[in-house]
Amino acid sequence: MQTFFRYNWMVREDWYRWCEELSEEELLQDRTGGMGSILHTLFHIVDVEWSWIRVLQGKTDFQESFDSYKSLNKVRKLDDEFHLEVENFVNKWDASMENQLFYDTLPDGRIVTDTWGEIMRHAIAHEIHHIGQLSIWARELGKKPVSANLIGRGLSSHMN
Repeated sequence: MQTFFRYNWMVREDWYRWCEELSEEELLQDRTGGMGSILHTLFHIVDVEWSWIRVLQGKTDFQESFDSYKSLNKVRKLDDEFHLEVENFVNKWDASMENQLFYDTLPDGRIVTDTWGEIMRHAIAHEIHHIGQLSIWARELGKKPVSANLIGRGLSSHMN
């Protein structure tokens, strides 16, 4: 579990550096798919990751609007603010947490039950999904996307 979170964090940081080469206009330009723009998609990734970790801990969810974070520096600062809590939770993850139940009340009143392991894997897959969208947009801009390769990032346990 921790390996895939660390992978996502590395790739996200690579995307932030990639974005430094774009103008604010390009980062906010309306695009097809994702959350509609490169910057809004990065904001969404950070928001969703932190929100899931918060609800698993029984804490309140993040309710901020993207309107307050329409710059690369603001999204990175928000990510930095959220990251410590997320990383602490991820680093404390162990097998005993895998099948803990989470009860989610949907807007229509139905209650859905998931395991914590499912939610953690959803958070991982969610980011990977959106990173794919960023890669498509990079190619549309005529730029090389960030590598999505997990191999070579020094994440294997024998390298730590």
